Amino acid sequence: MSAPALPAPTGGGAGAAEAGSAPDPRESMRVLPRFTQYPLTLLTGKPLKGQAPPHRWTPGFHLGAAALSMVSGSAVSAVGWALSGAWLLLLLPGWAVTLHGMRNLRMMVYHQCSHRNMFRRRTLDAAIGRAVSGLLIIQHFSRYSEEHVSDHHAAHHMTLRDPTVQAFLISLDLHPGMTRSRMWQRILAKLFSPVFHATFAVARVRSFWHGSSRSERLTALALYGGGGAAGVVTGTWPALLAVWFVPLVPLFQISNTLRLCVKHTFPDPDLTERRGKAYFGSLTNAIFIGEAVPAAGLPPVRRAAAWLRWTLRLVCVHFPARYLVLTGDTVVHDFHHRHPATREWADYLFARQADEDRGSPGWPPYHHAWGFVPAVNLVLDSLSAADATEFDVRRVRDVSRRELFAAFDD
Repeated sequence: MSAPALPAPTGGGAGAAEAGSAPDPRESMRVLPRFTQYPLTLLTGKPLKGQAPPHRWTPGFHLGAAALSMVSGSAVSAVGWALSGAWLLLLLPGWAVTLHGMRNLRMMVYHQCSHRNMFRRRTLDAAIGRAVSGLLIIQHFSRYSEEHVSDHHAAHHMTLRDPTVQAFLISLDLHPGMTRSRMWQRILAKLFSPVFHATFAVARVRSFWHGSSRSERLTALALYGGGGAAGVVTGTWPALLAVWFVPLVPLFQISNTLRLCVKHTFPDPDLTERRGKAYFGSLTNAIFIGEAVPAAGLPPVRRAAAWLRWTLRLVCVHFPARYLVLTGDTVVHDFHHRHPATREWADYLFARQADEDRGSPGWPPYHHAWGFVPAVNLVLDSLSAADATEFDVRRVRDVSRRELFAAFDD
């Protein structure tokens, strides 16, 4: 059986494509200096053909980098808050670095721990997972691990039992038959809605506390009970809110929601065969960040303007999308769904490329989208075209409101 075709986006730049079916924007970047190529690989999520990693990443590296990012980002924010005045502008990079660490801790470390694949030691992985849930106040580890493996990685993937589907239908109120523009309006309205964020935050606390382990509760109480009490006694609670809780609550939830919108496409309504690697491989694609460099044959003035535009878009559009939303291995999430227990997960970019170069034995060809907005459009178009009866929200049963927002992340 061949893999079902993904719906093609109708605007917003390059869309989904089968590997090798269109000019590769990443390959166009070979004209740039050699020292820029590894940073560009990290940003775009795609190595050059034949590119070798300068070093191998390890699970410990990802854990340490996430922790360092949160500590250093919080320190920058704290300095800006303490100096006040124009120094408050330091809150912006401080929040960004802190959020990046939080998201990597959630999207890679916590995720791999749920698969018992972080350090491949069950007790250690579970201890790390519980510590992360207590720090970030997210769905407690046991419940997440159970739901993620049984409903998201099994036969119920992208069905009404999948928490990801429930998040689309209930939390975001998006449904088959809606136009892409209407879906975008609802998403953006949610992102700027205080009610949405308050509901999200309360659901996070409830999904963490209900059924959590003693160690998870003690971690949260020590961190937030002790920290909050110290902030009140010393009068530093406004700094605590500004430095830590802004990235932890509204910014984390915005990143969460946007990440949901590029995770998986909905199945083709005309497809009757809903099993096998060809089917499941069609539901996830990579999201590469960036665009092709300007053509070499442009006149000098137009060429300079095109390079300026390319650089500004790389810095102001593509980098924030990669650094704040598509953190860590989320750009190549399709590799994880094909090989969820691989020991190569820590070197995700080069591991996926190597698998693609081998032809991904037993699986259909890889697919990808270039650019965050085209990736969102791809998912929204697939939901718009999905079977309205199959994905009727009224058919969803036994969904706990406190668990809905836990499904925003894989």
